[in-house]
Amino acid sequence: MKILVLGGTGLIGGHAALHLANLGHTVTLAARKPAAVTAGSPLSKLPFIPIDYLAESDDQALTGFDAMVFAAGNDIRHVPPGTDESAHWQRANVEGVPRYFERARKAGIRRAVYIGSFYPQAQPDLVEKISYVRGRKLACDGARAQASDRFHVCSVNAPFVVGHIPGLAVPALAAHAAYALGRIPQVPAFAMPGGVNFISTTSLSEAVASALFHGENGKAYLVGDENLSFQDYFGEFFRAAGRSGQLEVIDREHPMLPDMVLYAGRGGTIYYEPDAAETKLLGYRRNDVKRTLREIVEGAGNR
Repeated sequence: MKILVLGGTGLIGGHAALHLANLGHTVTLAARKPAAVTAGSPLSKLPFIPIDYLAESDDQALTGFDAMVFAAGNDIRHVPPGTDESAHWQRANVEGVPRYFERARKAGIRRAVYIGSFYPQAQPDLVEKISYVRGRKLACDGARAQASDRFHVCSVNAPFVVGHIPGLAVPALAAHAAYALGRIPQVPAFAMPGGVNFISTTSLSEAVASALFHGENGKAYLVGDENLSFQDYFGEFFRAAGRSGQLEVIDREHPMLPDMVLYAGRGGTIYYEPDAAETKLLGYRRNDVKRTLREIVEGAGNR
């Protein structure tokens, strides 16, 4: 099957693309710019076409594909400086995502998966409180609204994602590894209160592939793996780096995970167990987060 992975130059989309390619599919990456990878990275071996899903452009690039994985939804990293956040979420997620799924449907793509956020399903009270969460919900709803008997669409909504692709820089996770390795001495060793569910890119890619071929049309799947306090999360990085993982919990903003990315608030937790039947259907591995964190530190330690 010919599959287009939009947002395929990032960690989530890139890992999904590699997984689908390993399953024997013909996979093409799409994004505004090619992947910033080192020579020999597995991502560099996949074909690339430039697509900005928010741009008004000819949809010729969409023709010829059987399926699409959409991993290009915007988060706080994508808000241009000086831009009103709510207005950005409206344009990029609420309007932009469903419009692109409509374009994919009209171009003849038959199957699609939207990779979204866990917040609307895991903590629905945030939908009316946080414009980002509301935007993610409406993007997910709008994408799935395009589903028909000729266009099979479902979403895989993920919690905090951790992972590693050789040769691809992932700034936030690289910073967490450097922090644990003692390369950022100006930041003391501590953790803020609270916690969240995490999933590895390996687990998420398995879920995405299964959803693409076996998911229920129009369904929103909430996936997840391990519930970790932030003390456990940073502690696992420190243990992988050969340092004590018994970090003191201090109720103050953490430079490595600032309050602006904690939509449940500092000290809040978003813990849950994904639906057992859905987990079985999607067939993704569990208990893979701590292994992945060790892999990230090992990769950083070799540089």
